[in-house]
Amino acid sequence: MARPAAGRTTQVLAYTLLALIVLAALAPGLLTRTSPVDTDPVHALTAPGAEHWFGTDQLGRDLYARVLYGTRPSVLLGLGATVLAVAGGAALGLAAALGGRVADQVLMRAADVLLALPPILLALLAVTVLGTGSVNVMIAIAIAFVPGYARIVRAETLVVRRSGYVEAATVLGLPRPLLILRHVLPNAVDPMLVLATVGFGASLIAASGLSFLGLGPQPPSPEWGAMLSQGRSFLQTAWWTGVFPGAAITLTALAVNAVGRRAQRRFTRRAAG
Repeated sequence: MARPAAGRTTQVLAYTLLALIVLAALAPGLLTRTSPVDTDPVHALTAPGAEHWFGTDQLGRDLYARVLYGTRPSVLLGLGATVLAVAGGAALGLAAALGGRVADQVLMRAADVLLALPPILLALLAVTVLGTGSVNVMIAIAIAFVPGYARIVRAETLVVRRSGYVEAATVLGLPRPLLILRHVLPNAVDPMLVLATVGFGASLIAASGLSFLGLGPQPPSPEWGAMLSQGRSFLQTAWWTGVFPGAAITLTALAVNAVGRRAQRRFTRRAAG
């Protein structure tokens, strides 16, 4: 009995945290009236207290406000990268499964080569070619995760292609493009959308990692990875400058993963039933 109760508590905490993250991303002004960019050198590196809940950074900027306002760009980087990766993976997976043996061999061997590289390293290589900035970081991270999604879509497409309703539609003379759009694509991509919820956490961490290296949004724009990078020089004397941005990244990834895992289990039970 203790384990199900603990699981329910975890889910409640995850959903509550996600609701707060969504609120902070859409309307941070509802949670604080302090500017995230106004400097106050007199109160630089002030410890957390009643006036500054998360303390201040080296320029005297309120860290609570910066973490809140950093939610939107941080989440958008991870979300945008996930959407691009899912779209690219779906296109490549369908092309491999439906394009014939040669296309399948070429695309899957290329995917195997990319999968052999750690995603963060592949993203670094991509952003080196594309350049810095939020859009290029999203594209670079998407490139790193496309091969994994492509393999999933290919496997699902091969199963769906041999299903009874697809064979029946083929016999009835349904045009191939319409057959793919109406029957193959939705059923092949559906499982990947559940996995993408979990993948969002990995994309968020990768985006924060690139921002930590100075490749994402540039100062003074608040972004969790960049804030963590700026605060690392003061960890010994002002631990809060790095702890709170790092906690925001970690807790967001954990909450999304908890919700994604639950959705994945429900999908697996539904598919088995």
